[in-house]
Amino acid sequence: MLYLVATPIGNRDDITLRALATLQMVDVVASEDTRRTGMLLKHYGIKKPLMSFYEHNEDRAGGIILSLLKEGKSVAVVTDAGTPGVSDPGFSLVRRAVEESLPLTMIPGPNAAIMALVLSGLPMHSFTFRGFPPRKAGPRLRFLLVDQHSPHTLVYYESPYRLKRFLDDAITAFGNRRAAIANDLTKLYENVQRGTLAELREATITSAPRGEYTVVISGAGDDVQPEANLAGEEEDDSES
Repeated sequence: MLYLVATPIGNRDDITLRALATLQMVDVVASEDTRRTGMLLKHYGIKKPLMSFYEHNEDRAGGIILSLLKEGKSVAVVTDAGTPGVSDPGFSLVRRAVEESLPLTMIPGPNAAIMALVLSGLPMHSFTFRGFPPRKAGPRLRFLLVDQHSPHTLVYYESPYRLKRFLDDAITAFGNRRAAIANDLTKLYENVQRGTLAELREATITSAPRGEYTVVISGAGDDVQPEANLAGEEEDDSES
C-alpha cells in the first residue's frame, strides 16, 4: 500500500495519531528531505528506512517505490511540510500508481493553503489554489492574468524573496483587491496581514522576509453585492 502522509507545516504537535501509526507501520518512508524527516521521526521515537524522493529524482525514485509496492511492501511518502502532491512531489507517483492499479490512500493533515484561506476573512465557499507562480516577471504576470476575471478567491504560495515583486504583479493583474498574507502558520510567530494589495505591498517594504508565504486574493466582483430580489416577488423555477 502507498500512503501519502501529511506532516506538520510548522508545529510538530499538529501531526495526527493516524499519521504516527502509519509511519510506525510502513516498511519504507520516502521523503523530500531525509534529514528533516529523520528529525521528525526521531522526535516521535520512530525508526524506519528512509529514501530520498524529491523534485529532481521524482521519476527514478518513483519507479523504485512502485517496485516496492509490487513486492508487497508498504511505503509512506512525506514532504518537508504539509500534504504530498500539493506544490510538492507526489502527483506523478499517484498517477503512476493509479495507472498500474496499485493500492494507495492518503493520511490527511495540515495544509497551509486551507489554513490561510480560513484566516483571510475572504470568501471560502469557492476558491482556486494556484500554488507557486513562475519566478521570472514576464511568465509570472501572464500566470496571474489567467485568473484576472475569475470570481473565485485565489490562493498562492510564494517565497519571501519574491513576495514584493509578486504583489507588484498582482496589483497590475487584478487591481487593488482585498487580500491577505500569511506566514509562519502554526508557529510561534504566526502572522496574518489583511488589507488591500497596495496596503500589503507597502507593509512588505519595512518588514523582513520570514518563512514561506501564502497569499490569498479576493476574486473578481467579490466587493459587489448580489442584486436583491424585488420586494414582493418570488422566484419561479417552473417552466413557462
